[in-house]
Amino acid sequence: MRWGRSHPELSGIMAFLSALAGGPRWAIIRIIGNDEKSTSEIYDEIISRYGFFMPRSLLYYHLDNLERMGIIEMVRYQETGKGGAPEKVWRLKIKRVIIDLVSGSIKFD
Repeated sequence: MRWGRSHPELSGIMAFLSALAGGPRWAIIRIIGNDEKSTSEIYDEIISRYGFFMPRSLLYYHLDNLERMGIIEMVRYQETGKGGAPEKVWRLKIKRVIIDLVSGSIKFD
C-alpha cells in the first residue's frame, strides 16, 4: 500500500510542495519577494541571478502554475514601452506556509 493512501492528509501537503519543487518556480518566488515584478523583470532575473536559460513560454507555464496554486497573483498590466501587448505584473499572494505535522493541515499567511 502506498503511503499517501494510508495517510490521506499528506496528499494536500505533497501537492502544495510539488508545486514548489521545480527550480524555476522557487526562483520566481524568490525574485518576486516582497515586491511586484513584471514578467520581463522575472525573466531577466531568472537568467542573471540563477542562470536558468529557458524560453519565455516555459516561464509563462511556471507563472500559470504558481497562480493556479494561489501562490502568486497578477496585480495589473503595464505597458512595455516597446509597443505590443502590455505585460503582467505579479506579487506573492502567500508569503508564509505553516504545516501542522500532527493534523496534516496547511495554513497560509
